[in-house]
Formats: sequence, structure tokens, C-alpha cells
Amino acid sequence: MNRNKKVFVFDDNADILDLCTIILEDAGYDIKTSSTSNNIVDQVMAYTPDIIFMDNWLPDVGGIDATRALKRHGTLKNIPVIYFSANNDVESLAQQAGADGFLSKPFDIQELENIISKHLRT
Repeated sequence: MNRNKKVFVFDDNADILDLCTIILEDAGYDIKTSSTSNNIVDQVMAYTPDIIFMDNWLPDVGGIDATRALKRHGTLKNIPVIYFSANNDVESLAQQAGADGFLSKPFDIQELENIISKHLRT
């Protein structure tokens, strides 16, 4: 049997992290969450996810800089990063960051699952 796909969610809102954990575990994914993008490369290297959700408003290192750091990294640059924000201009922010896609908050559970399927071809 194939291993479960791994999702890493970065968001400073504990409720969003809990919600994503419940939804994604129920859908059969392994999930790791973090409320900070400090040491982003180390955090991602330690988990090696199949897809990453990145909030815009993270303390210290914001979502744009964190995404750019991942996309510059030789080993990590091919992991899809989905920009994830309640900001009205989430699509533009995702482009600035170099993200592979975006998901506006609040989001629909089906939207979340669809974007994962699209980027992981599950």
C-alpha cells in the first residue's frame, strides 16, 4: 500500500491548524502544522511533505519570504506551495511569493481537497 501523502500547514491561527488537521487526517493525509515559519527550510526538511499550505500573516518571517526561501532551495523547490490567506489579494500575494497556487480563507472543505488532488495528482 502507498504511504499517506504528507501535508504541512503553516498558519499562526490555532483554530485553522486544528481544522486543517481534522479535515486532512479524515481524508487520509498525514499532517504536520506550525504556527511559525522561522527556520522554514529546517522545518520542511525534517518532515519532507508532499504539499505545503502557507499563510501570509506569519510572525517574524512572513509567508512571502518563507515561500521564496523554499522555492530557492535545491531540494525543496519542487514541493507545491499553496498560498493560504484571508487577504483580499491572495492571488497577487501568491504570485509575489512564487507559490504554486492559492486558496482563499474562509475555504470550503471540497476546495481544500480539490487543490491537494490537483497538485498531488491523487
